[in-house]
Amino acid sequence: MTPPDPSTHPLHHVGVATESIQATAPLLELLTGESCSPVEDLPSQGVRVAFVGQVELLEPLDPEGTVARFLERRGPGLHHIAFQVDDIEAELDRLEAAGIRLIDRKPRRGAGGHLVAFLHPSATQSILTELVQV
Repeated sequence: MTPPDPSTHPLHHVGVATESIQATAPLLELLTGESCSPVEDLPSQGVRVAFVGQVELLEPLDPEGTVARFLERRGPGLHHIAFQVDDIEAELDRLEAAGIRLIDRKPRRGAGGHLVAFLHPSATQSILTELVQV
């Protein structure tokens, strides 16, 4: 499969799992010079999120959720990378046809109300990958 052209699939953000947005945000603010966005609860995904520039901080709301399990197994750190797409449904169709295993066959609402979908790490070199339609 030919890699996507970065001009058509720009990096949207990187997701970082943390036990506490409040504790992690000051370091990222210092490093980036950006201010932390307001915290947004996403109960359907079991997380609370905030952005410092292009870094999305993910704090678990649900102790049984995927981010809580990630933190338990791996500790805080890089959780996923996200690429911006123009038409998320068409992109999911294209990737599935190319043999990419999908976590989300249909997009769902993510942070900021954007449509998002995840690709399975087994198909993406062990990197959890998110598509974001803005």
